[in-house]
Amino acid sequence: MFAPRKVEDEMALGRQRTVRFYDERAKPAIPIQQKQAAFAASKLGVASSGKNKIFVGGDAQQYKIFDPSSDFILMWNRIFLFSSFLALFIDPLYFYVPKIVYGDTYSCVGTDRHLTIIITFFRSIADLLYVVHIIMKFRTAFVKTSSTLRVFGRGDLVTDPKEIAWKYLRSDFAIDVVAALPLPQIIVWYVIPAIKYSGAEHNNNILVLIVLAQYLPRLYLIFPLTYEIVKATGVVAKTAWEGAVYNLLLYLIASHVLGALWYLLSVDRQTACWKMNCRNGSDCNIRYLDCDTPNQTWASTTDLFSRCNASNDTITFDYGMFQPALSNQAPAQGFLRKFFYSLWWGLQNLSCYGQTLSVSTYIGETLYCIFLAVLGLVLFAHLIGNVQTYLQSITVRVEEWRLKQRDTEEWMRHRQLPDELRERVRRFIQYKWLATRGVNEESILQVLPADLRRDIKRHLCLDLVRRVSGTLFLPDGRPTSRCHMCASCIITVYKGHIHCP
Repeated sequence: MFAPRKVEDEMALGRQRTVRFYDERAKPAIPIQQKQAAFAASKLGVASSGKNKIFVGGDAQQYKIFDPSSDFILMWNRIFLFSSFLALFIDPLYFYVPKIVYGDTYSCVGTDRHLTIIITFFRSIADLLYVVHIIMKFRTAFVKTSSTLRVFGRGDLVTDPKEIAWKYLRSDFAIDVVAALPLPQIIVWYVIPAIKYSGAEHNNNILVLIVLAQYLPRLYLIFPLTYEIVKATGVVAKTAWEGAVYNLLLYLIASHVLGALWYLLSVDRQTACWKMNCRNGSDCNIRYLDCDTPNQTWASTTDLFSRCNASNDTITFDYGMFQPALSNQAPAQGFLRKFFYSLWWGLQNLSCYGQTLSVSTYIGETLYCIFLAVLGLVLFAHLIGNVQTYLQSITVRVEEWRLKQRDTEEWMRHRQLPDELRERVRRFIQYKWLATRGVNEESILQVLPADLRRDIKRHLCLDLVRRVSGTLFLPDGRPTSRCHMCASCIITVYKGHIHCP
């Protein structure tokens, strides 16, 4: 009596579940929770979709928004980080544009046109990459942490182009625009030629101020870019050697900037001596000191250049820390010579905090040496310390294994184990090192999900099964092989199938 009613109730329940299942599948809209879950899955690397995910936002579906966790964005961030380091290297090269032509009776200050064209070309390419980076930021989604809907505590993934643009305009847009402006090109090609004779003594000062003022935003952009790469991958450098080179590169860039600035100030110091004696003398015009407007008649009668010869010990003008560059006539050398000479000066004095410098009473020179000493102390404590940490991490596993061997030998000696057992223990430790390289595989597997742990064990044990010459059998008669990885991993080969629980 009750059986037919029970069967009818189960059939009705099945029909209701079937109808409800198809109703849910028929919904055209994708809930925001599914979109967030897909974003979280892509962050964890377990999503089934493509790597370079692109969201389409807006009613017209005309704006393509990139997933911030996609491989494309990660690759672009790495490319732009590399180009940012190149840009930081290129900008101080403008300090090598002024040069001094030394002659027997006449010397002058000029501009290296060939070097200016080359630097402008590479600097323009770097500026173009900054512009592309700005466009990419307008098309990259972000996670809104203040949202009530959260993806593993992260927040809501925002793909609306207007909201993305508004957030970017309020945060880093101004800094990115300042970093992308071609200010040194404008100064070198347009401003300095226009004011060459009206304020010739301030030309290099304008160039220094503009380059350094734009250098700070470009240096600042490296830190949030590095943070984005660390947030996506966990580390900036994949190996310890890459991390050491990354930190050492920052140290070399700082030395490059200080050396290039020292070269430019050396040129200014030489011209300062000429201009001071030119104002005190007769029949002297500052325009004659420019290589574009030489005056050979005046040059053959003046003793201006002999009074400002840095190689002469009898002159009264104090060149201070610029004496080595001017006595060696570094401003008249080729680009590679004066570049490596200035780089060595910057690296040497940054490493020893400027202790080898003999400074004059000129206030600008004194402040520069104070800044060099403080910067050298900070960089040596931070960057070189990081390099030491990276280099030590290379041998940490080997050192742990050596200590473990020493402790094992002391324990066996204390317990007075026979030589046969000691040799067997040594062979096992050697085998364990060759198999795992000192990594505790059990601790790694315990934190992984069950399906991923099963697939890893199957992969590790498959080669061992193929190398087995004989056949092992379980009590029920099935062939099996024990995995070399752990005793709990049993691979069962039965009817062409491999199972590793």
